[in-house]
Amino acid sequence: MRVDDDSLDRRGVALGVGAYAVWGLFPAFWALLSPASPPEVLAHRILWTAVLMSVVLTVLRGWRDLRTLGLRGWLNVAAAAVFIAVNWGVFIYSVSIGHVVEAALGYYMTPLVSVLLAVLVLREKVGPAPWVALALATAAIVVIAVGAGAAPWLSLVLAVTFGIYGLIKKTIPLPATASLTGEGIVLAPIAAAVVLAYQLSGSGTFVGLGPWHTLLMLAAAPVTALPLLLYGAAARRIPLATLGVLMYLNPTLQFLWGVLVVGEQMPTSRWIGFVLVWLALTVFTVDIVRRARRRAPVQPVRSTV
Repeated sequence: MRVDDDSLDRRGVALGVGAYAVWGLFPAFWALLSPASPPEVLAHRILWTAVLMSVVLTVLRGWRDLRTLGLRGWLNVAAAAVFIAVNWGVFIYSVSIGHVVEAALGYYMTPLVSVLLAVLVLREKVGPAPWVALALATAAIVVIAVGAGAAPWLSLVLAVTFGIYGLIKKTIPLPATASLTGEGIVLAPIAAAVVLAYQLSGSGTFVGLGPWHTLLMLAAAPVTALPLLLYGAAARRIPLATLGVLMYLNPTLQFLWGVLVVGEQMPTSRWIGFVLVWLALTVFTVDIVRRARRRAPVQPVRSTV
């Protein structure tokens, strides 16, 4: 039985929503790993994700992609691994200290940082709308910084590291599964050394807090891999512009978790800053959708009989 285009689109949207919903609920999961420290949690996340992705790549018979990767490709994989590790670590740290809203702000800002990097590094030309969005985002940072007495450094680090990670990923000629496995291979020895050091020092929590805590630490691997696999499947079914709009579900869920569940304070300056960022993203998204529709070819009507 043939599946028509509309059902494929709906499935793709569902996969995309699933990916971003899992990412958006990350604060709920990482909080469960307390009292493990952020570095220990990060090390376990990297180590067990590397193990899981190695198994997945074996099942998919994708090791050839990594075996044929040249030195320059491996250097790019290593660079990407460093930036995503910093991003993961800062996010886990943000959750541990109750700064989920600030982390959400960082992921709201990520698309705008990506545009700025594309202009500065790739010399891409953009229209006036992205510049308006960037100006509004800059104003948001200033307002939040003035109100809080300090810049939202966690937000900025999250946005910049993920933006650079995405920029580097564009240069890596690997499927998503092989690329993530390669990043794990680069980081796994360091992560294993950190895990071992924690355990030998007596400060590790992996085997000291009961089987439930151990299972949660191991669960960091599928929790990390699942949204990436859902995202990859969605990207093959729906336009990139649609996927880009769906991505705002992630920081929105994080924002709601921080405000409604964690009970983080939202002073007036922070509200103003978030409104400016949401306005910036509205301008940016409308521009993306408009340009995508302008480029989209007219599709012939297909009979479903």
